[in-house]
Amino acid sequence: MNEEVTMNEPQQAVPQAEVKVKPLSDNPVLAFFQKIWRWWLGVWYGFADKHPKGSSIIYKVFFFVVFSYGVTIWQYLVMTFLPLAMKGLGTEPWGWPNVPLFEGSEAFIIFGDSRGLGYWLAFEIAVFTAQCINFPLQRNITYKSKGNPWFQAMWYFIGWIGVSILTGALWGLCNVFIQAWGWPDAVAGLVQTFITGGVSMIIFFFIFLVIFPDQQKMAAKAEKKVEELKVRGASAEEIAAAEAKAVVFREKAKLDTARKEEITARSTANAKAVSWEASCKLLEKMKAEGKPEEELTAQEQIVSEKYQIALEAAVKRDEAIAANQTAIREVEEARAARAVRAA
Repeated sequence: MNEEVTMNEPQQAVPQAEVKVKPLSDNPVLAFFQKIWRWWLGVWYGFADKHPKGSSIIYKVFFFVVFSYGVTIWQYLVMTFLPLAMKGLGTEPWGWPNVPLFEGSEAFIIFGDSRGLGYWLAFEIAVFTAQCINFPLQRNITYKSKGNPWFQAMWYFIGWIGVSILTGALWGLCNVFIQAWGWPDAVAGLVQTFITGGVSMIIFFFIFLVIFPDQQKMAAKAEKKVEELKVRGASAEEIAAAEAKAVVFREKAKLDTARKEEITARSTANAKAVSWEASCKLLEKMKAEGKPEEELTAQEQIVSEKYQIALEAAVKRDEAIAANQTAIREVEEARAARAVRAA
């Protein structure tokens, strides 16, 4: 299949929506995985329709954990090899405060490492590159954020510095005992990676809630503040400022919701169309094999039912597309009107 397939049952009244099936890749290996992915989308969005809140939580937790552990593995791989290339920078204890905790122990270091400047720089490079990978994945996939990327990156960077100080102190304490016990560098690197990676993952979870906020909750919070100001008898200027802020948050929530609903509706419609197309192909195969009439009738019933499901999903897809376009237009018009009034 190298062209998009549009299918409608001839006995049906021609609907406004069309059941469309995106073509599979000409590469058989890719096509195989595409089929699995489309099947999974059908299962997932079916579950999401029945449990919207639960599916949202599962989605975010799943991708947050997967990406967090993924970059932790990346960090460990870098720490396995990069320190060897940077030993020339020195292997003497380097850093601050560089003081022993007990007689004969390695120095306690927050900024630096008892194994030298080269090892510390290798670790910082590993952590920094891991965060450069983690941030866009979490922003674009886990939280699907459309906020200002530079503003979000700035706060992410500030958070990373704070986390680095905390994890540096924690690792510096652990390293004193690891060196006293004579553990090899490979094991020490593994412990360091999972201590810093695990602590970072927990802290960054809360950082993400701040820089990738739920727009609906932000809008509701802003609107609640307006009501509180009115009840408290605040000044007209204070109420007007709060109302203006609430309007902005509500517009962001409106755009965010419409965009996400369109993405979901498109994926659901495609998954249902694929399921219907598969049932059609099975019916054709059964006819070619000369299956009994009762089996063909049963399969025809399945085809008809799946077509109706796919058609309903296609209608919802088109409605979601139109709703998103309407939301964008309405918000743009409202913002333009406010700009004219402010001029």
